[in-house]
Amino acid sequence: WDNADFSRGVGTTFYQEFSTLNTAKPPFVLDVEAKVQRYLRSSYSAVWTLKITWEKAPVYAARTDTHKTVTYQAVLTTDGFRSYILMLYQDGGMQWDYTRLTSTNVLIGYT
Repeated sequence: WDNADFSRGVGTTFYQEFSTLNTAKPPFVLDVEAKVQRYLRSSYSAVWTLKITWEKAPVYAARTDTHKTVTYQAVLTTDGFRSYILMLYQDGGMQWDYTRLTSTNVLIGYT
């Protein structure tokens, strides 16, 4: 998340929080639950989910290229005991040319 550069006014970041402890779950949260259940082959019922979207984000440094952008999301979710993150990328994956970054030891995901 640290190599996006919004300093030139290109792209945006937004988030949406879903607190579903005692409320009806919107389709997005039901989809997140289904993905966690499918990937981990276990039951899962979210009580809180956060969706963060980086839309048309240009690579750092934006002054070199604001035309090649990427859209991606991080979805954080918890059932109050276990927490998960889904990293979602636009079709075709991360499109930034990592060979043009100031640091080439890049990692997609989290540690």
